[in-house]
This record gives sequence, C-alpha cells and structure tokens, in this order.
Amino acid sequence: MVVSRMTPELRAKGGRMGFVDKVKDALTGHESQVEGAIDKGGDFVDSKTGGTYASQVDQGQDFLKDQLRPASGTPEQPQS
Repeated sequence: MVVSRMTPELRAKGGRMGFVDKVKDALTGHESQVEGAIDKGGDFVDSKTGGTYASQVDQGQDFLKDQLRPASGTPEQPQS
C-alpha cells in the first residue's frame, strides 16, 4: 500500500502545484535578481568544470529563465 505524504490542506490546494504557485508568487517583482542568480550559478559551474559542460549549463540557464518569464510576463531580452 502506498501512503501519500500530502497533507489534506496541500491536496485541497491542488497538490504540489500549490507549492510551485507560491514560489512563482514569491519571485514576482524580483525577476532581474533571479536572472542574475541564474547567470551567476551557471558561471560558477562553468568555472568549476573548466567549461566542459558550457553548452549544457547554458541550456539549463535558458530553461530556467524561460520558466521565470511566463510567471512575470517579461519578454525575452536579446543576449549580447
């Protein structure tokens, strides 16, 4: 038998999506700070791996930024 660890309150709010919605709400208004943190994290990984996984890191950064944009409604900014 599988036991659900979800509380009744969480289940009533739509399960795990309630948590995701809370995170998105918390990030609203702080998009530029979050994007800066994403870039900084990617740069850190690149420095520790010697750039070996740079394309995968860039892909991950783009994915995270794309996830942030629909929540904020900000258009994608061109990379320089």
